[in-house]
Amino acid sequence: MMRFTLPRDLYHGEGAMEALKTLKGKRAMICVGGGSMKRFGFLQKAEDYLKEAGFEVKLYEGIESDPSVTTVMKGAQAMEEFQPDWIVAIGGGSPIDAAKAMWIKYEYPETTFADMCKVFGLPKLRQKAHFCAISSTSGTATEVTAFSIITDYDKGIKYPIADFEITPDVAIVDPELAQTMPKKLVAHTGMDALTHAIEAYVSTANCNYTDALAIHAIELIQANLIKSYNGDKQARATMHDAQCLAGMAFSNALLGIVHSMAHKTGAAFADYGAHIIHGAANAMYLPKVIAFNAKDETAKKRYGVIADYMHLTDKDASDDEKVAALIKYIRGMNDELNIPHCIKNYGKDSYPTEQGFVPEDVFLERLPQIAANAILDACTGSNPRQPSQEEMEKLLKCCYYDTEVDF
Repeated sequence: MMRFTLPRDLYHGEGAMEALKTLKGKRAMICVGGGSMKRFGFLQKAEDYLKEAGFEVKLYEGIESDPSVTTVMKGAQAMEEFQPDWIVAIGGGSPIDAAKAMWIKYEYPETTFADMCKVFGLPKLRQKAHFCAISSTSGTATEVTAFSIITDYDKGIKYPIADFEITPDVAIVDPELAQTMPKKLVAHTGMDALTHAIEAYVSTANCNYTDALAIHAIELIQANLIKSYNGDKQARATMHDAQCLAGMAFSNALLGIVHSMAHKTGAAFADYGAHIIHGAANAMYLPKVIAFNAKDETAKKRYGVIADYMHLTDKDASDDEKVAALIKYIRGMNDELNIPHCIKNYGKDSYPTEQGFVPEDVFLERLPQIAANAILDACTGSNPRQPSQEEMEKLLKCCYYDTEVDF
């Protein structure tokens, strides 16, 4: 038996934020990040709609990118004091992910962060509050997923919280919010969405329900991401739907080691001022992981199906040719989106050193532990090919140097 879980209601299209007026309750806490939602008027609009619905509203502002365990605990304390019956998270993946984790702690105050990280091990939520997520970026799809990513900066590790209990009750996918994304964010979140769809399609937990969502998301991303990056407003709106479809797919089919590696490298070099943005990490690692996974015959055939839907080769091409074409296409997308191909070159514009953003000696020193952490990541179990410690280290080296995967 398998399970397929999505939000109870998903409001999408222009003006979808108005659905906040239909919520029923007494107190709503709005969780939000930096200043963009306030600058563009969306935070005020959310507050006004909730007040129109009869809510007393309290704001929890300033949730940082890649939210920390400390932020989660502080936010949960604020919820405990206010006692909301609705939690409304608005913005990119960070405030929504943080609010999901705060929700767990609010409902179960004795819960530790370690308890939260037990995969599909959470107690029943919705004893105190329901959850509404409003996405402003077109990538994480956390508004429809059973996942939250929280960073333990003391350990330099991002931890995925995975449980269907944190799937939001209501998701709002309003394309007006996505129009405010800066160009670099369009690129990174778009490649995150593509990675979600591809990993979901080849995951060992894929099924007929997730396959349809993943393939259509891939088709939409192929047709719209570059246009969105270059300022096409309709393409930007379509990408907002595409990333949500990809999120529905991976929330149920799960992911693979592209995400395992991205989770464990993202904050691993923070003490050097080096932060590898999640979407960029996925974009750099995806071609290497495809080459690694394609050694598995089932995965190779499924990558071939993706290449067929993307019309990358003739139908009579071999699976090996289709895999090669898919890798080439993704690398070409990275070029058009100004994303480098490897860790060594990541951030060179900002950190013009010989090694780039992450010093080579530091990378090599930390490689064994990063590889071990990646193998233990919640996303690794559903990857079509299970890497050994040695293979994971080799794969990470390929992602650092942009060398061929031949193992």
